[in-house]
Amino acid sequence: MQNKGLIKLFAILFGLVSIYQLSFTWFTHGVEKKAKIFAESKSDDGKEIAKYEQHYLDSVANKPVINIGVAKFSYNDIKDKEINLGLDLKGGINAILQVSVKDILIGLSNDSKNPIFNEALANATKAQKSSDDTFLNLFFKEFEKLSDGKIKLSDPSIFGNKSLREKISFKLTNDEVKPIIAAEVTSSVNTAFEVLRSRIDKFGVTQPNIQRIGKSGRILIELPGAKDIGRVKKLLQSTAKLQFFEVYSNQETANFFYQANNVVENILKEEHKVDTTATSNKDNLKDLLGEVSDSLATKKVENLFSVLTPSVPQSQNQVSSVIATARVEDTAKVNKYLRMKSVRALLPNNMKYIKFLWDYKPFSAKTTNSNEDTQLIYLYGIKSNRQDLAPIEGDVIIDASQEFGQTGKPEVSMTMNAVGTRQWAKMTTENVGKFVAVVLDDFVYTAPSVNTAITNGRTSISGGSMTVEEAQDIANVLKAGKLPAAAHIIQSEIVGPSLGQKAINSSMRSFFLALLLILGWMIFYYGKAGGFADIALIANLLFIFGILTAFGAVLTLPGIAGIILTIGMSVDANVIIFERVKEELRSGKNLKAAINHGFSFKGALSAIVDANITTMLTGIILYVFGTGPVKGFAYTLMVGIITSLFTAVFITRLLVDWYTNKGKKFTFNTNITKKWFTKITVEFLKQRKIAYVISGTLIIISVTSLITTGLNYGVDFVGGRSYVVKFEKPTNPTDVANTLKDVFGSAPEVKTYGESSQLKITTKYKIDQEGNQIDGEVQDLLYKGLQNYIPKDVTLEQFKPGYGGHKTVGILSSIKVEPTIADDIKTAAGWAILGSLLVIFLYILFRFKKWQYSFGAVAALFHDVTIVIGIFSLGYHYLPFDMEIGQSFIAAILTVLGYSINDTVIVFDRIREFTGIHTSWKFSTLIDRALSTTLGRTINTSLTTLVVLLAIFLFGGDSIKGFMFALIVGIVVGTYSSLYIASPIMYDTVKWLEKKKKK
Repeated sequence: MQNKGLIKLFAILFGLVSIYQLSFTWFTHGVEKKAKIFAESKSDDGKEIAKYEQHYLDSVANKPVINIGVAKFSYNDIKDKEINLGLDLKGGINAILQVSVKDILIGLSNDSKNPIFNEALANATKAQKSSDDTFLNLFFKEFEKLSDGKIKLSDPSIFGNKSLREKISFKLTNDEVKPIIAAEVTSSVNTAFEVLRSRIDKFGVTQPNIQRIGKSGRILIELPGAKDIGRVKKLLQSTAKLQFFEVYSNQETANFFYQANNVVENILKEEHKVDTTATSNKDNLKDLLGEVSDSLATKKVENLFSVLTPSVPQSQNQVSSVIATARVEDTAKVNKYLRMKSVRALLPNNMKYIKFLWDYKPFSAKTTNSNEDTQLIYLYGIKSNRQDLAPIEGDVIIDASQEFGQTGKPEVSMTMNAVGTRQWAKMTTENVGKFVAVVLDDFVYTAPSVNTAITNGRTSISGGSMTVEEAQDIANVLKAGKLPAAAHIIQSEIVGPSLGQKAINSSMRSFFLALLLILGWMIFYYGKAGGFADIALIANLLFIFGILTAFGAVLTLPGIAGIILTIGMSVDANVIIFERVKEELRSGKNLKAAINHGFSFKGALSAIVDANITTMLTGIILYVFGTGPVKGFAYTLMVGIITSLFTAVFITRLLVDWYTNKGKKFTFNTNITKKWFTKITVEFLKQRKIAYVISGTLIIISVTSLITTGLNYGVDFVGGRSYVVKFEKPTNPTDVANTLKDVFGSAPEVKTYGESSQLKITTKYKIDQEGNQIDGEVQDLLYKGLQNYIPKDVTLEQFKPGYGGHKTVGILSSIKVEPTIADDIKTAAGWAILGSLLVIFLYILFRFKKWQYSFGAVAALFHDVTIVIGIFSLGYHYLPFDMEIGQSFIAAILTVLGYSINDTVIVFDRIREFTGIHTSWKFSTLIDRALSTTLGRTINTSLTTLVVLLAIFLFGGDSIKGFMFALIVGIVVGTYSSLYIASPIMYDTVKWLEKKKKK
């Protein structure tokens, strides 16, 4: 081998850089362990522990915690350089947001009331649920259909309005307007992306990820380690509609409330009027039963004041912007009563357009009827107008920050631009002695009395009980800007930190067990050569983790599986080389000549390169079509292929050459294994008809099961919400399903997930309905429905995912996928599989120059995929682990394709080699000998890979058992097909073509 010195230098430098990069992860873990010990000494509550941990880490954020002599590093420095753990290992939130193109179009039309425009929007909304086309294209199609040439998009009532007059005139045709609107929509989505990125950057989560998904208006956001999930979702979805309004005082609204109370009482009396006949029958029944009615019993009067307490000032000092107070649970009723036409009719002309808004935050207080604290909330009367436009909007804000006011309480300080400064000065001048309100997303944050005019363009938002975090979030939203349209979460995955830690622990156990088994097997089978392969394998792992850390890649649970599978591939390359060296030694060559040939391109290297390229192509397709954890799996697989190729070929060679140059005996086997697989001659082609019958039967059974039984599609493919819920004790899935049927209207799918005290609950309740509040509603219903199964002291907040590293009861993780994106994921999965088959077909055609080789290989792959899917169809009712068909399953299928083609390419490579050497052999003999001589390598690599997979399957996390099972079945079936399907079909195709030519 040439350039040994350069390879040695590269390997040493690469190793040192990898150790340096990984050291930051070690140091970070040490600091965070101290923070955890400190936090646990202060409290045993999950939420409090998280806060104390953060306080500790904040205190050392910019202080030197590591000193390596030549440099000092703070906690922030080492945190930025540690290996990124994904959502499934660290907890947090992964979401895909859809920026509403419908809302953007409404905004561009200035809220057009044109009936054709609005009907086209409604029809496009319906059509999108069953179409892969974009909302904008669907809208254009619907508009063309409805307008029938009678009205154009450039009409003044639609897009030919004042705000777009510089771009669109009424003379433009629809075809001329469409690209202009498309550009405006793209610009709005870009704005939304920048706003969200700015908010996330200021949120304080380490190593966030945000990226646009094509031109669909979808934005992927990953926040590993985010614990306050409610706060994150609010930050992502808030449109930040900031408005400044004048406010009615409680003195001005008192009379209206008294009148409204009487009207509401009369309406409710009419609605609840009791049927006199029914009452009479009821009284007769009481007489028969001997019941005595209480003449003093009084019925509770229902009116507005039964749910709302008006603020009525008794003196000038009591005049306030708070016009009433209500219990939080009564706000819906109050809203309903105040929206009644007969109630609105009571308003005097100067209050005709009053808008009733609630305070942004409730407060606790004791009511007169109860000694317990009740959650109350203030009501305000906003001076609105016919168009519901505020005198000042949030676009005048140029800067915002969280500060502390004169009383020491947190507040948000805002600076306005020149236009805003003039408007604010005018409003505050006209309202000296009165009240103005700062309204954010239709909630009142503050409504103070104006003592003097504010002319410097600075003001503040301050709530009585505003926390520092709330003030920071408001400042971030205002500073980052306003979303041009609502961002709606259409897919999300939330993992609690306790589940993430459990995944890390189980993954590491399976990782080390698999590693030990393979290291031991290599030494047992190949002796000293196996030891050298083990050293190369450990170097391979060091390089993989070093690269992942250096390039900021995210390590996920499937990613760990990808690394463990890479171990098998690294071993595979060494097995191919060692088996080839042994063949050369048996043919009579001396040791050095055998080693040189084994490591050469004419020897094993050609087969290794071909096998690795086909697997790499599969990984690339998986990376292109996959999302989230699947992408992480593909990335680690591709990195592993490159590093395993380097370590197996170069580092192992360096070690082997170093040992042989000492003149010591070197045999590439042990006394036990030296005769294994040496004299095997199997006539595979004679058995091909039996194999065809077996495979044909399995395929027929699989296809029949797919038609009759189908597959257990996960929410990835059909949409829905899925929750992993932890209980105190083992819980029966059927009982839980029957209980939840009452709250969801139909029974959800409930099954045990890992431990008997963990259930996976999947429901499609309201998955078709839009609205960010639906997610909270479903969690509330789930909490209510499980009341009989969870301790009484577990609150709704404790039940939800997020806080709680020591969570014993509640939601550990949740997944939400809306039907529209589920269809997209399913389509992408189909293209990924078809793309893999096509790429593999073309590569084998390129390498082996005959389409029969490609046909045999792809037929074997189709055979493998069909049987694996068929087994999942047959087994998901009976096997005791999760066998859902989702993105992870597609990753498993593509990995199976890679491994199966790996085996097939090794055989084909040997057939090609024998074709050039043994020209006198019959083609059937040539194929049988090629299969026989590679049989030792095939069995060896399949066994080592299966050992790895079984270790992960038995000792890994619950979430990847189905993934691992698919790989185990795939490796078994793939090994069989490379021997009995790929080569025989290739042979039969060649012979058929020869017969056709002779005829």
